Amino acid sequence: MKTAVAASLHEIPSSPLENIAEQLAETYIEKGTPLFLRTVLALFAGGFATFALLYCVQPMMPILSREYSINAAQSSLVLSISTGMLAIGLLVTGPISDSIGRKPVMVAALFSAALCTIASAFMPSWEGVLVMRALIGLSLSGLAAVGMTYLSEEIHPEHIGLAMGLYIGGNAIGGMSGRLITGVLIDYVSWHTAMMVVGVLALGAATLFVKFLPPSRNFRSRKLNPRGLLDGFTMHFRDAGLPLLFIEGFLLMGAFVTLFNYIGYRLLAAPYLMSQALVGMLSVVYLSGIYSSAKIGALADRHGRRKVFWMSLVLMFAGLLLTLFTPIALIIVGMLMFCFGFFGAHSVASSWIGRRAIKAKGQASSLYLFCYYVGSSVAGTLGGVAWHYAGWNGIGAFIGALLVIALAVAAKLAKLQPLAGNVKT
Repeated sequence: MKTAVAASLHEIPSSPLENIAEQLAETYIEKGTPLFLRTVLALFAGGFATFALLYCVQPMMPILSREYSINAAQSSLVLSISTGMLAIGLLVTGPISDSIGRKPVMVAALFSAALCTIASAFMPSWEGVLVMRALIGLSLSGLAAVGMTYLSEEIHPEHIGLAMGLYIGGNAIGGMSGRLITGVLIDYVSWHTAMMVVGVLALGAATLFVKFLPPSRNFRSRKLNPRGLLDGFTMHFRDAGLPLLFIEGFLLMGAFVTLFNYIGYRLLAAPYLMSQALVGMLSVVYLSGIYSSAKIGALADRHGRRKVFWMSLVLMFAGLLLTLFTPIALIIVGMLMFCFGFFGAHSVASSWIGRRAIKAKGQASSLYLFCYYVGSSVAGTLGGVAWHYAGWNGIGAFIGALLVIALAVAAKLAKLQPLAGNVKT
């Protein structure tokens, strides 16, 4: 821990005297301290729970298609409705956290989402399942909107990339575990039981989160008012870089969710004819993302985000191309590369948001994640149309188009003028 006396990027107060007071009051969490370990463990647990709850339904989609006599695009609603409601909730929970604090919002989000997941296992109809999934997405917006903001406020700026990478690593493990647990279990038990198991695990993660996360030290409460929200939106969209990062969030998540929504349909069919458990076990490819999120985040801290970001996108594109081949070994390698690139790119973009937003960071993070999860909801469902008409080649063309646009935006970000006094923003 040390007192920050240099100009803070977290807020721009209304007067020079307030600016000096805030700079002297801010104490950052340094890498290598017990508080750093507690913080990253807590956010790791929170990220784990968030993504496990959100994506545990992905391996179930073929089973839900059979049970409720619906097609792939309709079945994808079990995920898309959650990500869509999460996106909407982000516009509210981020500003709320700017007013009442970060930790209370995140704690309420985790516990309510876990309880709704358990409740969804008892829903007797498809419509009931979708209602609970909508509530889960709305609940999870509380942690998704605030986690990145908390880190950008509390962790020393030199270590934000690493801390954000570890947090996103928790997301990767959660996404992998949620898919792996349900993907394997539904070969032996009902999907209802599998949902209950994930819900109980999330309750445990929420308990660890409450225990380990330190209270905010640099949080500055702001009144929640429509005028302030409008001013924040206007300010963020006037920035040269933030709107481009919002677009990248949409494209990145849209590409990622589309691939994993429909890869199961491909591998369950001929010529692979894999079991549901084996398809679920392929979620271990997320391990590459767990490594890359921290590794590439740390590289971005050292070399600058604009120099690292586009490389992750190229790796995603290369991985996608490998999945177009027939041999299963090439498909798995392609999935590994795609995951590695995606989580690395998301880690860099997430920390970049925290560095470029000079005021109302909660709102800036919310806008990025709003676009991120809208990409999941919209592209994830549109991918079902591509699958219906052209199979995996259609999926490849659809994701490829998203990544080409992402690379074009990344080229603009590479030329972005850095903020004054910080060549890495």
